[in-house]
Amino acid sequence: MNPSQARLGSLDALRGLAALGVVLFHYLPYYDKLFGHSFEIPQLLTDTLLFGRYGVHLFFILSGFVIFMTLERTRNAAWFGLARGVRLLPALWTGIILTFVSVHLLGPESRAVSLETAFLNATLLHEYFGAEHVDGAYWSLVVEVTFYSWMALLFYTLRGWSRLRVAFWAWMLVSYAGVIWWKQIPDSLEFLIKDLMFVKYAPLFIGGMLIYRIYRYGRPAAGDALLLTLAVCHGLVAYKFPYSLFVLGCFTVFSLAVAGRLNWLANAPMLWLGSLSYSLYLVHQNIGYGVISWSYNAGLPGWLGICLALGMALFLASAIHYGVEQPALRWFRSWRSRAETARTLKAA
Repeated sequence: MNPSQARLGSLDALRGLAALGVVLFHYLPYYDKLFGHSFEIPQLLTDTLLFGRYGVHLFFILSGFVIFMTLERTRNAAWFGLARGVRLLPALWTGIILTFVSVHLLGPESRAVSLETAFLNATLLHEYFGAEHVDGAYWSLVVEVTFYSWMALLFYTLRGWSRLRVAFWAWMLVSYAGVIWWKQIPDSLEFLIKDLMFVKYAPLFIGGMLIYRIYRYGRPAAGDALLLTLAVCHGLVAYKFPYSLFVLGCFTVFSLAVAGRLNWLANAPMLWLGSLSYSLYLVHQNIGYGVISWSYNAGLPGWLGICLALGMALFLASAIHYGVEQPALRWFRSWRSRAETARTLKAA
């Protein structure tokens, strides 16, 4: 693996570690809070795993980096939308089916949703209609898709970094104002600022895009450097201590990986975990809760139930990755290649 491949591979490894952190947070301290474990979790372990919920913030930084790279390589918004749809939806639909069935068979009953709600989740617009999540982890996917929509609109409309920079500055200032005066946001602006502009998370995406531009084009202009500084420091305002420092650490670790300082992470086990990160995120929470609850009902030790849940999540994630994600992406790339070849021949 050459240094460039290792550098990007280390980003995949970080994605896998972030997903694993989210899983362990849900299975240990969060399950204990919701349903109660039969054993006492050491306080130090609980305090450490509570940071796992902020692994999602690393996903958002990664998304900004990767999406800007994708936008620069994609001809128009239609192709961008198709590419994102094929990347997200087949695995999502599979995850929804598996989670819906598992929760109705194994529980927990409190996490069950109606069939209509499950269908609405398949659009990733369900939160805007006040519908519940099939799996609690899906909240971040709604944010991701909203971000993709904004980027398709801004990138292909403004066409040029100088114009995009102005839009990102405006978004950054609104994000700071939004988190500082969160409770004072008027009802008439709440949906726009909190949901559509997701001001608690937008600077993470913007920071990822700016880091990509440094990776791609070298030393940034002073205005871009200042914007990146604001993106990094936003977490100090948006989140409570010490989690604000953890979000700051996410930017630090991500930047080290992009700079090639964490290439040692690009090893086979970590790359495998990174490849499963999306599908693991889709199926781990409610299915895992069902497995843990079943293990308790069967009289098994709590730690064994957690191990069984983790094993099941990794098994299902592998099945989705190799049986759904990869075939869908291969089909799309083949179809796009044929379409582009036909377009080239027609133009000639």
